[in-house]
Amino acid sequence: MDSPAGTFAAQSVVSTPELQLRTLFVLDGARRIVGTRETVPGSGPLFSLIRDRERCAWAVRADVARDVAEELDGLAAREPPAGDFRQAPVHAERYRSLLKGRVDSGPSFVFRERIARPAGVVLIKDVRALERHFSGWTASEIPGCAPIVGAVEDGYAVSVCFSARRSDEAAEAGVETAADWRGRGLAPLVTAAWALAVRESGRIPLYSTSWSNGASLAVARKLGLVGSGCVWSVW
Repeated sequence: MDSPAGTFAAQSVVSTPELQLRTLFVLDGARRIVGTRETVPGSGPLFSLIRDRERCAWAVRADVARDVAEELDGLAAREPPAGDFRQAPVHAERYRSLLKGRVDSGPSFVFRERIARPAGVVLIKDVRALERHFSGWTASEIPGCAPIVGAVEDGYAVSVCFSARRSDEAAEAGVETAADWRGRGLAPLVTAAWALAVRESGRIPLYSTSWSNGASLAVARKLGLVGSGCVWSVW
């Protein structure tokens, strides 16, 4: 059986929660979240805890009151690794009561060593290829979301996988398929091609989603991605 991370990077490196934390968020010198690593950055969650079976990493948003942030840090420092990725953190209720926000959680995955190179997909470098079936894209976003891989019909992308968030070390997949082309197996194809392109750029491809996103979880299953951890955040 192929190893999840392969020769590109050891599994202990690929699956580390710290790597994912640094890829999802921009952290300041105090390890506080100052924004997301999206092309149009958001403020990020009030608190995010990422666990695998060996370790935990977390960060508190920079605008959380100091006394609250310090208590969150103390609780998270005592948080055990995840034996069951679906199980809430040990201190979940206290995190919620301190922040009074909405909880979002879901699994994170790594790609196996060997990924079959899909046919019929192309690198997208011009926003015009996205205009017909995807709204909201701007030309200025293209470099920050690279690599962008698409399945194309009549000159326009109908399914794309792109770097939703990207650091110098890794990139997180974002996947979109136009409504009329869903259910045709295109999302796994473009995601596999994206992962290969990310590796070729010198970064580690990562994939995470919400437990409630059935379509995204199905893509992970079809690709045979390896569950590496879980992300639990309060917004």
